[in-house]
Amino acid sequence: MCSPKVMHHVHQQLQSGTSRFDRRALFRTSAGAAATAGALAFGSRSAFAQSATPAATPIAGGSGVTIAASTVVDLTHTITPDFPVWPGNESFQIENLSTVANGGFYTNKISLYEHTATHLDAPAHFVEGGLTAELLPVENFVAPIVVIDISARAADDPDTGVTPDDIIAWEATYGPLPAGAFVAMYSGWEARVSDPDTFINLDADGVQHYPGFTPDAALFLVEERDIVGIGVDTLSQDPGNSTDFGAHIAFLSAGCYGIEGMAGLGELPAIGATVIVGGPKHEAASGGPARVLALY
Repeated sequence: MCSPKVMHHVHQQLQSGTSRFDRRALFRTSAGAAATAGALAFGSRSAFAQSATPAATPIAGGSGVTIAASTVVDLTHTITPDFPVWPGNESFQIENLSTVANGGFYTNKISLYEHTATHLDAPAHFVEGGLTAELLPVENFVAPIVVIDISARAADDPDTGVTPDDIIAWEATYGPLPAGAFVAMYSGWEARVSDPDTFINLDADGVQHYPGFTPDAALFLVEERDIVGIGVDTLSQDPGNSTDFGAHIAFLSAGCYGIEGMAGLGELPAIGATVIVGGPKHEAASGGPARVLALY
């Protein structure tokens, strides 16, 4: 689990004190991954080249794992000034400073909130004294990813969320969640990303409406299962109409990280892929834009 005995802290919604943020020294992959020694080292682009009959290519991974993959899926949206942001936040800004033709090299100046587009939430985002993003254990950024699909329900009910029953039903079909899993919610919400109004989905009272994890599901995952992080294809780990951010508090208090605004989850199998999170590494980071890939 993310943090044994954290549940009293979570139920009280305390945002101070000490949680156990240290993770397993040995990263455990999903069934079928072979253990090897060596640091994370990816080969050239040709390692993933598709032949007439695509074959899985073993790749030496970190913390003693080998990843066999023939497909790479980018789970990251491109950050643009038009990308939907949390109401009240400034949008991404980019200013060209020089070009190759005029200055000898091309460079831009950028400005953005840490929590923009596809981004990571670190424990410190909601937990006083929690780890900031640059201090998270790097072995947690390579994990078996499982996808819980609630898109059919979300099409009719934007306020729906992943529940413990959804997790149990997923396990009834695919087996137990892998140890050290990254659990992603696929709601189909990314189809709205080109229209910020429908993505944020504010009502007349200024309340957002989109899916997330329910607090009960978050508590179930950190108490009953062994996960390193979670992901959503919406603006928030919690459903948009949440007022207490119970899922955020449960996940982050337990030392997990969250990835919000994910892309491409509908392209992944429910189980069998490996996620690689390029987390932010600026000082004192509450989070930040992340490049997230899935291999299978």
